[in-house]
Amino acid sequence: MKGGKFQILCVDDDADILQTLKLVLEKNGYAMVSASSAEEGLRKFEETRPDFVMVDLMMEQIDSGTSLVTRIKASGSKTPIYMLSSVGDELSQTTNVAKLGLDGVFQKPIDPKSLLAALKAKLK
Repeated sequence: MKGGKFQILCVDDDADILQTLKLVLEKNGYAMVSASSAEEGLRKFEETRPDFVMVDLMMEQIDSGTSLVTRIKASGSKTPIYMLSSVGDELSQTTNVAKLGLDGVFQKPIDPKSLLAALKAKLK
């Protein structure tokens, strides 16, 4: 938490997604830190120690999102992590969500009500 606001790290290579998330999060009292690649996401995670993380499944490389999650979890972090996915039900066929230690998956386009409900449940 910084400045009385929970910090949310959003990692996605789609600038429109990041802009939409920023509008929803800031309008609802959260602070957003963004990154457009897995490497930048890891740097921002280490610098800011956010309260919640959202990571796009497929960015510059097919497995960069899962790789980032693995690296964050390997650091011993207990920060809730949600995957952003546009592949729908195919995600369960290509990614072992439980093995990655994800707290959940948001399908794109993200429903703001679902996002805010997850934040409220995970951040107390």
